[in-house]
Amino acid sequence: MKVGDGPEAGITPPDGDQVREVLRGVVDPELGDNIVDLGMLRSVAVGPDGDVEVEVALTIASCPLRTQIRNDVTARVQALRGVRSVEVRTGEMTGPERERLMAQARWRAREKAPPTQVPPTARVIAMASGKGGVGKSSIAVAAAVAIARQGHVVGLLDADIWGFSVPRLLGITGQVEARDGKMIPVELPVGPGRLKIISMGFLADERRAIMWRGLLLNRAVQQFVEDVSWGDLDYLIFDMPPGTGDVQMGLARLLPRTEVLIVTTPQQAASTVAARVADMARKGYLRVAGVIENMSVFTCDHGTSYALFGEGGGQRLAEDIGVPLLATLPFEPSALDRPDGGDLAQIAASGRFGDAVDALAKRITSEIAPVVEMTGCTARMISRVEAALDKAGR
Repeated sequence: MKVGDGPEAGITPPDGDQVREVLRGVVDPELGDNIVDLGMLRSVAVGPDGDVEVEVALTIASCPLRTQIRNDVTARVQALRGVRSVEVRTGEMTGPERERLMAQARWRAREKAPPTQVPPTARVIAMASGKGGVGKSSIAVAAAVAIARQGHVVGLLDADIWGFSVPRLLGITGQVEARDGKMIPVELPVGPGRLKIISMGFLADERRAIMWRGLLLNRAVQQFVEDVSWGDLDYLIFDMPPGTGDVQMGLARLLPRTEVLIVTTPQQAASTVAARVADMARKGYLRVAGVIENMSVFTCDHGTSYALFGEGGGQRLAEDIGVPLLATLPFEPSALDRPDGGDLAQIAASGRFGDAVDALAKRITSEIAPVVEMTGCTARMISRVEAALDKAGR
């Protein structure tokens, strides 16, 4: 499979090490590790014009996860600046390669605790912005609700430690319970799906300032990833703090498979600042999957539309950083962060804003981060290996 439409003028193609680093974000969901550390990445070649060739070795040629892994490899490499085209070849592991893979998988499963409580099959989405006040939290909540309405189990992690607002937006209160040394998310049914929510709002008084510096902020997010019993998840959505800082860098280290969606408004100032977020994400080898423009137009009851905050900022940003504009959401006053809150889930289910959020959620689940189909090639192989070892008395 080969995709691409040309490198940006004057941009130097990435080197092989940069390609390998970004491919650490491609996780085999059955083994819970990335294809680089698993030894599935056979070769990387980068041409002088930005043409990248990648070869991935699968456990069997007909592996049901072949398409998913190939698409993830393509998306990650294509997101690197200076890449003109990506060609992904898949092959079958040799006997010794499969033996090494199975040995590593068994060791990880038996001897090493998982680094996070986030299931390897969960698709991780970070809602990010260059500055506050662009409606990022509202979009994170509304998108999580819309995805859950599709029948998915969605985790919603309020990683904006200083400016947490998710509980207020959903109109929920309470304290996080602990069970077996792990925090239990607050759970809400949403149509045929479910929301699992964690926020500093469940642990701190909303009216008191949280005076933490970088290391403590990063550690808080790390605990939410490592010490929360998330259970089964299809998606985990992070409501990130605005800007570029320790939390963003920590996320790149903890969950390199994260897909970043950047929220901006039509103003030039907002889109210019948001470009820095894309730059930081890419320096952390995270994939910037698209741009969401919020507060695009306001439509009165009599049908006249007004561009209160200007026009075109989302498209300019998308073109500048080389990603698609995923959605243009209308200005909806009732969907803004409000002191009373509590009705965003209902707002996101109706009207122009709700329709736009539903369309965004469908693009996320069908194009950006479709749920992995776990029909199992590697898992079956591991089961056979385990059975053979048990029969042989190990």
